Amino acid sequence: MRWFFTLFAALALSGCGYNDFQRLDEQTQSAWSEVLNQYQRRADLVPNIVATVKGEAAFEQETLTRVIEARAKATAIQVTPDTLNNPQSLQKFQAAQGELGSALSRLMVVSERYPTLQANQGFRDLRVQLEGTENRITIARNRYIQAVQAYNVLARSFPSNLTAMLFGYQTKPNFAPQNEAAISAPPTVDFGKK
Repeated sequence: MRWFFTLFAALALSGCGYNDFQRLDEQTQSAWSEVLNQYQRRADLVPNIVATVKGEAAFEQETLTRVIEARAKATAIQVTPDTLNNPQSLQKFQAAQGELGSALSRLMVVSERYPTLQANQGFRDLRVQLEGTENRITIARNRYIQAVQAYNVLARSFPSNLTAMLFGYQTKPNFAPQNEAAISAPPTVDFGKK
């Protein structure tokens, strides 16, 4: 009798949270689509930025090459629905996007040395668009992180964890810092040097 009651209670509780899993899974997929949309927007800006910068004859070719290669690498990664459930795939995708972001940041820093490029209205417009896109990427990533967090809390909480086990729902991997050790270390500040 005790075994029957335990089985009945487990089955009754396993229905708890099913609709929540459906809703939160849909939210994570929607948030992920927005992340991809913003990354694609940034990738679409790169050819115009590179074309504008190439017009500056003395511009550093190595910096341009890094941007072009990083874009090619970032857009070559095939993103599938399975990417959301595979930590290695998500990390690989994140690394490629981080590399593109770093290359673009370096390009913008180097471009400040070229007054004629800074005077180019087309370049200034593209720079503003890139900054806006980077902000949109940050917002989209934050929304994705929050959606995954809500989903994972549901998957780990009782009694919804019983539903997760019964229907095979797994926790989802989330974005993680590329260089966690480096950003955790406090900066060294020395005011004595000039």
